[in-house]
Amino acid sequence: MSSPNNPNETTYISMSPAALAARGTDASLVGAHCQYPPCNQLDFLPFKCQSCSQTYCSDHRTEDGHDCSQKGAWATRRRLAEQSKASLGGHKPVRDRDVLYAKPCAEGTCKTTIGTSLVPGVHCNACRRDYCLKHRLEEDHDCKSKPPVGARASALAAQQAAITTKATSALERLKLWGASKKEQYKDSRAAKAAGPSGLNAKGQTKLVAVNTLKKTAKGDAKIPPEKRVYLYVEAENETAKAKIPKGEFFFSQDWVVGRMLDSAAASLQVQNINNRSDKEEDKLRVFHVEGGRILDFGEKLGAALVSGNTVVLLRGVGAPEDLIKV
Repeated sequence: MSSPNNPNETTYISMSPAALAARGTDASLVGAHCQYPPCNQLDFLPFKCQSCSQTYCSDHRTEDGHDCSQKGAWATRRRLAEQSKASLGGHKPVRDRDVLYAKPCAEGTCKTTIGTSLVPGVHCNACRRDYCLKHRLEEDHDCKSKPPVGARASALAAQQAAITTKATSALERLKLWGASKKEQYKDSRAAKAAGPSGLNAKGQTKLVAVNTLKKTAKGDAKIPPEKRVYLYVEAENETAKAKIPKGEFFFSQDWVVGRMLDSAAASLQVQNINNRSDKEEDKLRVFHVEGGRILDFGEKLGAALVSGNTVVLLRGVGAPEDLIKV
């Protein structure tokens, strides 16, 4: 049925007397004959098919009713017109020849189905993939880390080499940072072992910082206070882009590093596909700044970290056994 506000939502439109008059016919005298051959009925208020442009009576106004020779042409034009409105952010909409069926958004964490009349999808010219409106912009689907679909092997190799270089550079910067904190870390452990009388100025400052951290850190309230490890968590800017770059959290000392990573990545809104990809360049890793090393996923937090430590999430640096520790 047609909408009272928009008659163009049907495959046919009513031809008013004015429209018939514009065609050179006096509608009040003769009307128009239905052009469906078996019918040929005279109708004073006929309908025009928007697919084949012929005129029909009310009984044969639909495409099925008159066996339209161009059935579906109107629907195709309307779909293409709707898709042309979806072009946002410098990208072009997914065209009819690009999407032949409904499929998921190419962003790995998104479950939106695109290629439908309601969600046509947006094509990214850089990585040559199709995304929903939420992930249409390059920064929203981490476009730079994705090799273009159909790109040549040499181009893919060059892009991968650039990603690896970026990850290595990020790790080296973190190691230098870790080296400067390593002595502070050793001093604080020694002072803690000596008791309150052994605390020097640096140790006291560290103690105050940890007490402040305990007041501001967020985490699972079900974790008993005596089991909590309070940490500063950051996401490395170049390899692990995060909507929230840093935060203060507490985790259970009984957790393994892998579980802590999943929780931290969710809190900082960092894309985490460790469970869906076997490629090391896709995996997030945890760098312990004070310890100057990449932590293994299976390590217990209570054995590897103490409250007040800083850990950094970064991607593509390789497994701990492949790295040279500071």
